[in-house]
Amino acid sequence: MSRTILLLITFISLSASLSAQTVSTLTDDGAWCWFSDPRAIYTRDKNGSIITGWVTKSGDIVAASLDLKSGKTAKKTLYTKLEIDDHDNPAFLQLPDQRILTQYTWHGGSKNGMGVIQNTTLQPVDISTFSDSIVFKPQTPALLEKFKRETYTYANPFILSSENNKIYSFGRWVGFKPNFITSTDNGKTWSDPVVVITSKALNTNNRPYVKYYSDGKSKIHLIFTDGHPNAEPLNSVYYCFYEKGAFWRADGSKIATIDQLPFHPSDASVVYKATPETGKAWIFDIVIDKKGRPVVAYTRYPTNEKHQYYYTVYDGKKWNDHHLIDSGKWFPQTPEGKKEREENYSGGLTIDPLDPAIVYFSHEINNVFEISKGKTKDLGKTWKITPVTRNSKLDNVRPVIPRYKKKGDQNVLLWMENRKYTHYTEYDSRINYMLLD
Repeated sequence: MSRTILLLITFISLSASLSAQTVSTLTDDGAWCWFSDPRAIYTRDKNGSIITGWVTKSGDIVAASLDLKSGKTAKKTLYTKLEIDDHDNPAFLQLPDQRILTQYTWHGGSKNGMGVIQNTTLQPVDISTFSDSIVFKPQTPALLEKFKRETYTYANPFILSSENNKIYSFGRWVGFKPNFITSTDNGKTWSDPVVVITSKALNTNNRPYVKYYSDGKSKIHLIFTDGHPNAEPLNSVYYCFYEKGAFWRADGSKIATIDQLPFHPSDASVVYKATPETGKAWIFDIVIDKKGRPVVAYTRYPTNEKHQYYYTVYDGKKWNDHHLIDSGKWFPQTPEGKKEREENYSGGLTIDPLDPAIVYFSHEINNVFEISKGKTKDLGKTWKITPVTRNSKLDNVRPVIPRYKKKGDQNVLLWMENRKYTHYTEYDSRINYMLLD
């Protein structure tokens, strides 16, 4: 074999190795939404592994683990043929005894099923020991009488150590509104639900969207909207946090105790007030920085074809609200001759919870959605942007940094890559990941 050919083979092998180290595929068949979270977490075992999950294109719910030291992965099907809908992805929580709890739902519910579904591992961290699925419906006759509508979408479980490890799980449930339930026995039993946010005049078609973040100790932070941007032409962004039996504004003033719930969006802190000129909004992420300040990533839509990413930090007095980048338009592949059904499906943003000055976002470059990293040193006024993916043949969307990252953990970014995505019920996607510097 000639030296030239040997060098060429060596170069090709090295390139393939470097490429494999750069972008890896966790599954060739998986999709997720961004309102059932945390959809990926770091565990507290010695290897600092990642646990995540997704919905396959045939509607199976799958959990997966990624050992960051060995690179080994494992998968476990939690529920077969739930439904073909990316809203149904599982959210994860590690319990005090290191076992893993996961929750997910049908999208609203149908004749095929309705309710919250839960699995818990029998052994610490080991996803192969996930229990059989338990289905329950967080509702009471009195709540249904008052809020009229029974529906279950999304699950967002968190634990608060300062409340003797009480678990809080939030979702869009009774009344088509944000609800929560609590458990004091690691999810074996749950309290009756409480409706958190509602429209002033009950409208069972109105649905505030919420993103949550917890410090795992005493607080659960919420950013939320008036409703869906398809239905609310002036969809604004609001903030509050839960602590010690009550919900509070950013300035520390009380909105309501649990007994006084629900409250209205306008009762909370206004992060962004939508106008016809600046556009309606939707939300993507919230974390808390080292000073305890909420950091928010959201999208504005001056038009449905123009999506703009914004980053805002509350400094104790005001929201420092700054434009990050125009991201293009929606990512679903609209069938020719059809009107797009989800015009506000942006590529998506995720904030690094250990370093909230870093954001990863999906935006359109040369008609393909690519992922970039943004870093700011001045609360979002200016940004240094560097590429994560480039020259891709397929769209890269809905990036996420796993929650509960600890100092010393390997940085990991996960995202969806779409061979096809025409609707949240019609997709052919994979889940990729990258180990970051």
